[in-house]
Amino acid sequence: MKRRLRPFGLRTRLVLAFLLVAAVGCGTTAALTYQAARNAILEQAQDNAVAAFREQVGLLNISLPVDRESLRESLFLIAKQGKPRPWRVYAEYGPLRVSSTDRPISTVLTPELRSRAQGTTHGSFQRVVKNGTAYLTIAVPALLKPGPGADGRPTGLVLYAVVDMSGEQKNIDAMVAAARGGVLPALAVALVPALIAARSVLRPVRDLRRAAHSMGRGELDTRIQAKGSDELADLARTFNESAAELERSVAELQRAEARARRFASDVSHELRTPLAGMLAVTEVLDEDAAHLHRDTAAAVRLISAETGKLADLVEDLMEISRFDARAAELHTDEVDVAETIRRTLSSRHWTDPEQLVPDLPPGIRARLDPRRFDVVVANLVGNALRHGRPPVTVRLFTDGPWLVTEVADRGPGIAPEVLPHVFDRFYKADPARARSSGSGLGLAITQENVRLHHGTVLAANRPDGGAVFTVRIPL
Repeated sequence: MKRRLRPFGLRTRLVLAFLLVAAVGCGTTAALTYQAARNAILEQAQDNAVAAFREQVGLLNISLPVDRESLRESLFLIAKQGKPRPWRVYAEYGPLRVSSTDRPISTVLTPELRSRAQGTTHGSFQRVVKNGTAYLTIAVPALLKPGPGADGRPTGLVLYAVVDMSGEQKNIDAMVAAARGGVLPALAVALVPALIAARSVLRPVRDLRRAAHSMGRGELDTRIQAKGSDELADLARTFNESAAELERSVAELQRAEARARRFASDVSHELRTPLAGMLAVTEVLDEDAAHLHRDTAAAVRLISAETGKLADLVEDLMEISRFDARAAELHTDEVDVAETIRRTLSSRHWTDPEQLVPDLPPGIRARLDPRRFDVVVANLVGNALRHGRPPVTVRLFTDGPWLVTEVADRGPGIAPEVLPHVFDRFYKADPARARSSGSGLGLAITQENVRLHHGTVLAANRPDGGAVFTVRIPL
């Protein structure tokens, strides 16, 4: 069985779901790791810088009033002690602004940091991003040295350090890039267990599909090997139980059908011998009916007619039983089809031009079973004469590789609800037509004979009224 490709089949959805879970897991882990590492890097750099700056500010020997030049020299010394890189140091004392750079005031320092620095003796710090660059800003107030006349109180002088954090930011960016670069390999690694998991899940589904196809082809003994105790294994066991029950039911139906066919065949065979005797007696009585009393003669003719119908029914039943038993065979010969149809019509005395109009061009030859084709034509013409109105037209022609025979009447046609059932056995429920005098098996036998020829027979209504039966048989 050829496997159809499904772009969004169950395997694809399972693999995508597995990869999605793996991607979410990788992303979540990378995000948490990034957050933790980023905080660790920044906090370590921040703590080191704040502690070192506080230490340097604590070593200053501040005396009031503040001298600009000596303060500037102190700021240069502190800036050189910056770790892990030099600091930019600023000092503010009232209106006095001094720095270790060419600019006395830094644009990175915020009013918020200045406000907090004025309100505490321990200083404060703040991370600021300016023009895409991260900075750590530190504010530490200078205190008076403990000693005679000094008690460690704030002097009003506040020192600020601006630390460039671009190095730490590069480390963080490198970490992000590494995390991004590791996603694809992680997904590639996750694809292997995804395919293995999808294969293990889909194997029972594929087995179930193959088993269903096998049962659809009539292999009712198909079973699935059930392993494990999961839901798929339970499904396989349920399928096996259902298949076993179906096999038992179908076997019982087949046995019942075989018994019914055998019964019909046996009854038909058993009836042939007494019917043959009854037909012989009725033929003798028919010959003498003219010399009998009128009522007796009518009874004799009635018995003779009904006996003939019963004989036809028995013959039809035996023919149907042969079809059911697959015992019917074709014995083909190359024949002139038009001549074959004329013999069929002539043998049944259907030669009245007011009743029958043949349209049989000569020269059409085909390989047919003459006896079975005779039954097909006779059943269709007889059905048209009984249920339709004359004239009945028998038309023969070819259509490409097909031999086509049409039998049409001028009757009321076939009711639309009856059309799908005209070839059913014993179907006579047609209120638009007279009650059938046949067995109800003629059209069913016609269809079986056409099928033996690998052809088709269709019933339809003519646009101008009447029924038409079309037989198509390969040339």
